[in-house]
Amino acid sequence: MKSLNEYAALLDAAAAEGREVPQISNDRAFTVEEGYAIQAMSMARRYARGEKRVGVKMGLTSRAKMLQVGVDEVVWGRLTDAMRVEEGGRVSLSRYAHPRVEPELAFLMKAPLAGEVSNVEAMAAVAAIAPAMEIIDSRYQNFKFTLPDVVADNSSSSGFVVGSWCDPTMDFSNLGLIMDVDGRPVQTGSTAAILGHPVRSLVAAARMLARWGETLKPGDIVLAGGATAAHPLAVGMQIRTEFQGLGSVSFSVGE
Repeated sequence: MKSLNEYAALLDAAAAEGREVPQISNDRAFTVEEGYAIQAMSMARRYARGEKRVGVKMGLTSRAKMLQVGVDEVVWGRLTDAMRVEEGGRVSLSRYAHPRVEPELAFLMKAPLAGEVSNVEAMAAVAAIAPAMEIIDSRYQNFKFTLPDVVADNSSSSGFVVGSWCDPTMDFSNLGLIMDVDGRPVQTGSTAAILGHPVRSLVAAARMLARWGETLKPGDIVLAGGATAAHPLAVGMQIRTEFQGLGSVSFSVGE
C-alpha cells in the first residue's frame, strides 16, 4: 500500500502526462479528507515547478453532474495559471486522458472571503462575474472513481476559459445557456442548476477552503460548478457557450 504522498506523485505525473492510472480506491480504502490531503500534496508539486494558484473550482454542484458521475457531495479543487485557456484559444487534446467540457459561471474576487458567510457577504467580496467553461479530466481508468478518488485528483480540474467580466449586481440566478459544438447545441440549461443559485457555490467555497486553512483572495477566480452534464471533447471541435445576458465564451480543440 502506497503512502498518501506516493498517490499524490502518481496523480501529479498522470496529469502532467495526460494519461490514466488505476483508482486509488482499488488499492486501499480512504476517506474524503485523505483525498483532500492527497490533492494538496499533488498541487504542491505543481507549485514547486512554478505554477501559481489563481483560484478554485467547485464541482458536483448540479443534479446532472451528480448523476453523471454517481456521487452526491459538492467538492472543490485548485486552479492554476497553467490551466487557463485564452478565450477563443485552442487546447491540445494530447494533454488530457478523458477530457470533457461543461458550462460554468465564474466569480472574480475583490476582497478576501473565508469561513461561514452569508450570500450577501459573499457577493460583497465579488468584483465581477463572467461566462466560463471548465475542461474536466479524470485521470482514472475508464473515467470511474469514488468520491475520495475524484477529490484526490484535484476534483478533475484540468483547464478553464473565462469570457468577458460583467457587473455582479445583475440577476444571475436563472440565466439560460446553450453550449454548442460546431454550431450544434449539445447542452442546454440554466445557472439555477448550480445549487439553485450560483452564489451558494461561492458560499460553499469559502466554507470548505477554510477547513484547509485557505482563503479566497482578491484576484482569485471561482468556478461555480457545471450547470449541465459535461460533453466529451474530440480533435477539431469548436466549443461555444452562450449565456443569457452575459455573452459567450469559446475555444477549439487541436491534436
